[in-house]
Amino acid sequence: MNFEDFKLSEGTLRAIFKKGFEKPTLVQEKVIPILLNKETNLIVQAKTGTGKTASFGIPLVELLEPKKHVQAIILTPTRELALQVSEEINSLKRKKLKILPVYGGQSINLQIKHLKNGIDIVVGTPGRILDHIERKTLDISKVSYFILDEADEMLDMGFIEDVEKILKNTPQNKFFLMFSATIPQKIISLAKKYIKNYEVIKIVDKELTTKLTEQIYIEVNESNKLEALCRIIDLEENFYGLIFCRTKLEVDNVSNKLIERGYDAEALHGDFSQYQRERVLKKFKNKKSNILVATDVAARGLDIDGLTHVINYSVPLNPEYYVHRIGRTGRAGKEGIAITFVTPREYRQLFRIKKFSNAKIKEGKIPSVEQIIENKAQKIKEEILNAKIKVNDIYYKLAEELMENSDNKEIVAMLLSKAFKGLDPNSYEKITFTRKNSSSKVRLFIAKGRNTGMTKSSLIEFIVQNTSISRNVIQNVTILDKFSFITVPYKEAEIILSVFKKRGKRSIVSKAKAKN
Repeated sequence: MNFEDFKLSEGTLRAIFKKGFEKPTLVQEKVIPILLNKETNLIVQAKTGTGKTASFGIPLVELLEPKKHVQAIILTPTRELALQVSEEINSLKRKKLKILPVYGGQSINLQIKHLKNGIDIVVGTPGRILDHIERKTLDISKVSYFILDEADEMLDMGFIEDVEKILKNTPQNKFFLMFSATIPQKIISLAKKYIKNYEVIKIVDKELTTKLTEQIYIEVNESNKLEALCRIIDLEENFYGLIFCRTKLEVDNVSNKLIERGYDAEALHGDFSQYQRERVLKKFKNKKSNILVATDVAARGLDIDGLTHVINYSVPLNPEYYVHRIGRTGRAGKEGIAITFVTPREYRQLFRIKKFSNAKIKEGKIPSVEQIIENKAQKIKEEILNAKIKVNDIYYKLAEELMENSDNKEIVAMLLSKAFKGLDPNSYEKITFTRKNSSSKVRLFIAKGRNTGMTKSSLIEFIVQNTSISRNVIQNVTILDKFSFITVPYKEAEIILSVFKKRGKRSIVSKAKAKN
């Protein structure tokens, strides 16, 4: 399917193609025709990065004509998402439609001034929208479209009551559209309470992560993470990435250390004022900085095109966070790389992520200093050989004089050293591994033996089916009457223990106790 198949106006099509959109995504294929024809209310299950904003933004700019009252209201859980949705719709419109983002942290008097002048589409957070309704500075009694974005986030953040209060101020004959990554029962109850007829569309891939994103995990000690990060950045010619940390303190530490090393890095977390957040995001979006270090909460709703990398400096505790994090690269037909740093103790969390997302996360290695230097040297050579610079005659004369009295290689080397930095191997720190690695073996106790019908082959099959580890790594299998033992590498042991862990109950698998 192509965008032309929707029978959109020439102006809207030009705006779509100018943004670089080539073909509609699956969610756009499903949603756009229904909105254009106003067929039925919709609940759409779609994750971050599926193109959902354009799926409602395109019909809105196509159908709406400038009027003196609010025609569409879009609710988002965060101010960042409100700004991004507003920017996205603005970039699609080819009419004099007025679009206003409304959120806390921005001057309410300025918002009131804009609202008095007439706004067609309001995009905002529930708290500030409700504030305007109660002040009678926002009238949504004539809206034709009510759009609720990231409804499950609204639920998690405690905004559903505010959403209901806002809904009560809208007309019954509006078009209702709800987007949610998951559809819990409370979301269905909300829909049933406020709309009569609706259709549920589920855009759920077997793999929750995009195939355009190469997913890699790298085992690393906590003390080596920064050095590993710097090497990954240096290996990529045009690195443009998001670095995710678990805490605000970690964000500050990592961003400050990167800046100290000369990188164009910015930080973003919950302690930033709205002005600071907007400044940081504008700088990053305009590529004035190429590294953004952030927490999950601060980065929620961010929609930035062209990211080459998403790096999980810390493994996310929630598998859903992993999906949301890496969903920010590998978009719009462009490939991306997602790298997760894993310490030896975090293999259980990595396994939970792999199981939840059904993702193929392959093992990678920290780039070597030799690899980075060789890569940089090759790029310098290409840059010089491909350069088309008109050289003044004085430089040729100077070159001849230098070469008459000196070794040519030494002169070229000196010039290269002065012109190009970053080829000194001593600028990188040595990485030493003091952790247990994949070659370390762990003996596991399994509370199943001959009395349950276990044999060596059936025990191996039992472990493989439940954990998906390779049968080749299971060694020294010992079957006794009431229990058994196996030996596996450290990494696989962590995965097995994670799978069989029972909350409140004793697991049938545990580390074997050492003999006294």
